Amino acid sequence: MKMERLIIQLPVPLKAKIDALGGQGYTASGYIRAVLKRELKNAPIGRKGR
Repeated sequence: MKMERLIIQLPVPLKAKIDALGGQGYTASGYIRAVLKRELKNAPIGRKGR
C-alpha cells in the first residue's frame, strides 16, 4: 500500500501519553494509524452538504 506523510503538531502532554505507549509495543505512528483506521472505518466519504 502506498503511504503518504502527514505532519501534525501535538500538545506536549498528549505527545507524552502517546510516547508512553511504547512500553506496550506501540510506536507513535502505529498508534495514530490504528486510531484513525478505527475511527474512520464507518465514516461517510465526501464533503458535508453534498
